[in-house]
Amino acid sequence: MTEASVGQKQKQLEFALASVCDLTAASVSSSVPVIARFIADGGVAELRFYRESDSVDGFNVDLRTAQLFKLGPLQSVCISEGSDTNKENSYSSGVTIQFKNAEESRDFHSAFEQWKNEVVQGTRLPNGEISASRSKFDDKIEPSSAKMYFHYYGQLLHQQNMLQDYVRTGTYYAAVIENRGDFTGRVVVDVGAGSGILSLFAAQAGAKHVYAVEASEMAEYAHKLISGNPALAERITVIKGKIEEVELPEKADILISEPLGTLLVNERMLESYVIARDRFLVPNGKMFPTLGRIHMAPFTDEYLFVEVANKALFWQQQNYYGVDLTPLYGSAFQGYFSQPVVDAFDPRLLVSPPICHVLDFTEIKEEDLYEIDIPLKFIAAVGTRVHGLACWFDVLFNGSTVQRWLTTAPGTPTTHWYQIRCVLSQPIYVMAGQEISGRLHMIAHNAQSYTIHLTLSAKMWGPGAEQGGILQTSSCKLDLKEPYYRMSQPQPYTLAQDQQSHQLIQAQDIQIQGDDLDEVDLLRQPSQSSGPQI
Repeated sequence: MTEASVGQKQKQLEFALASVCDLTAASVSSSVPVIARFIADGGVAELRFYRESDSVDGFNVDLRTAQLFKLGPLQSVCISEGSDTNKENSYSSGVTIQFKNAEESRDFHSAFEQWKNEVVQGTRLPNGEISASRSKFDDKIEPSSAKMYFHYYGQLLHQQNMLQDYVRTGTYYAAVIENRGDFTGRVVVDVGAGSGILSLFAAQAGAKHVYAVEASEMAEYAHKLISGNPALAERITVIKGKIEEVELPEKADILISEPLGTLLVNERMLESYVIARDRFLVPNGKMFPTLGRIHMAPFTDEYLFVEVANKALFWQQQNYYGVDLTPLYGSAFQGYFSQPVVDAFDPRLLVSPPICHVLDFTEIKEEDLYEIDIPLKFIAAVGTRVHGLACWFDVLFNGSTVQRWLTTAPGTPTTHWYQIRCVLSQPIYVMAGQEISGRLHMIAHNAQSYTIHLTLSAKMWGPGAEQGGILQTSSCKLDLKEPYYRMSQPQPYTLAQDQQSHQLIQAQDIQIQGDDLDEVDLLRQPSQSSGPQI
């Protein structure tokens, strides 16, 4: 057994074996000694077999899918799954290995397991090498969650769902094409490339070269799609791997990504976007998108509250096939109110103008996204029952030529993100002019989402209010990972009996407030030539 290391681009480990037989070949094994070499070179982790007399004429086993089994003290079989994305045309391959002695067999099996566990699997797509160290992603994300996540985004039907969100896709296209000067002749890294559509947009805008990094099986489809556009493909390299683990041959002048989830932060891909910035972006390089804002406002919606509360009525049955279900009613009631509601709602349901919390992707630290604490303060515009907190987000593409916003605000064209509402199990009553205070506290968890702690309080109102305290407080705990996908289209809102004398807030009255930003009316579509200024 020999071991060698050549720089950081190549590591290898060799064994001189008695013989090897390719199970897919017609020939039988030769008695000529065979070299087995574990090698990671150019982004590929492989086990290569060849005769000592000919280091070229041999065959390879892909360590990404390979498994090793013992047939006897001195004989083993190594099986590797086919890599063709068309399962009908994908065939496994294998070799039987004859060892000289039991010690060699033991060492070979030990090395095989070590390479499988410690050498991160590479890819056959060009120009991508994988880091050998365990990444931050693996340390903070539950493996079962990651497996489901990458499986989901590895399917074309889900990519189609996102591509057919024309607000999303069209805004990205406009942001790139309208800012050709930022892309022409520049190196671009597409973080979480998915189908590769953003890489193709960057190439259309004149990018010198685009590295499309995608960890799911969608990388194979992206490679196929990009190859089918040959005029652009020569300037795009697809790399299968996590952005936390891959190595690139050069730094990026600009990063492009769609790392956005429900409430902006769900799925925790923003952390990967920030890691890509720290690893690959040149100083003063651009990021598309550049910053994001979470917008929040209290809302009233009696129909939604009753709908959520009524879900638990099933558990009030005292004779369900002879069983009393009522002991679980309280738990079920709280369980339904622990689900954030994802749907599109009428902006007239908002009780006050919204506030916003800014996340500047060019400066924020990855660790800042582990826990997000937002103080809340609103002035009620109407007298009503407050049923919870409504949230949405927008992101800015701060191009050198055009600043363009992508918004998910209520009252604007609906996106696949919709809006999100945290519903209180105990609403609070407010009068017009009364202050509503509270806190939105989000803590990241290892299922790639957040636990939300929301508290809203109504402060004393009227003469002497400054000397008064809190009149009512209501709190809830929600899991952003497990929302209620209501996703109804906003309907004309019928005024409740106790609201007839008040005008609910209008879409055109909602002004975004932020200490670091100029006021922007996000409920109006940005013009084609310009966007709101930071």
